[in-house]
Amino acid sequence: MELEDKKVIILVEEMFNVFEFWYPFYRLKEAGAQVTVVGSGRTEEFTGKPGTQVRPDINADQVSAGDYDGVIIPGGYAPDMMRRYPAMVQIVKDLFNAGKVVAAICHAGWMLASANILDGRKTTSFFAIKDDMVHAGALWMDESVVVDGNLITSRTPDDLPDFMRAIIAALK
Repeated sequence: MELEDKKVIILVEEMFNVFEFWYPFYRLKEAGAQVTVVGSGRTEEFTGKPGTQVRPDINADQVSAGDYDGVIIPGGYAPDMMRRYPAMVQIVKDLFNAGKVVAAICHAGWMLASANILDGRKTTSFFAIKDDMVHAGALWMDESVVVDGNLITSRTPDDLPDFMRAIIAALK
């Protein structure tokens, strides 16, 4: 298995996009990675849109970023909830600063902006948050996946195959 020695966080909060959560979750497991679902701690279970529930393995304030090789932030409206919890934002910032993989899709760019890691970085996102990304200093592109060092971004669920190929390549 290509990622058997890797540990990856997937963040979760209310209104996560079910495709952007479950596709990476199972693709990473298929590749042999240990996947830890991290929630804000606000509740024991989070509901995605259109209704799938996820129970986190651990809360953000109990995580040491140094124990992980990367983080995936699914979109939907969850990133707007996630960024209200400093511990969730800190995980993203710490992994980014350590040179570990930070991957965000769709509206997850909001978390990157809140972590203050976009200045001068090439990124993409769902088009509706392009202005937010640019105002945070990103060099925004309309591409299925954009890789800038350890930062990997994609636009929508349609981009998930390219997104996951880039993540797996970066984690190897």
